[in-house]
Amino acid sequence: MPFSTPAATPAATAAATAFKVDDFVLYRDPEMFWAGKPGHTVVCRVTYAERYTSGTIRYTLTPVTGGLIRNAQGEYMRLLPPLDAMRDIDTAPLNTADAADGMTAAAMAWLAQQAATVNRRPELPPH
Repeated sequence: MPFSTPAATPAATAAATAFKVDDFVLYRDPEMFWAGKPGHTVVCRVTYAERYTSGTIRYTLTPVTGGLIRNAQGEYMRLLPPLDAMRDIDTAPLNTADAADGMTAAAMAWLAQQAATVNRRPELPPH
């Protein structure tokens, strides 16, 4: 009977991921989660990564709502891809009268900023 090893699961693959400073991640506090406490999962920005001689990496995270999380383990973090955050801008139907209805306020602000800078002459760098 042949023996085969199952393919790596997405969770196992994600656990091996090394996150970079300024990545946005979803972090789940394992102690709060297993204790059944609310607020165990938060969106954070990676502010520091420290690699130990054992090969493990621990992270310092800044939750977007404020505060600081030290020594976070990568196994409890998932990358929040920029594509997901920007999908509404990329897929918005800009040719219809109700295009703005399907976009978030952040997407509208970004588009307004782009429109304001597109029509300006490029500035020369200072000497």
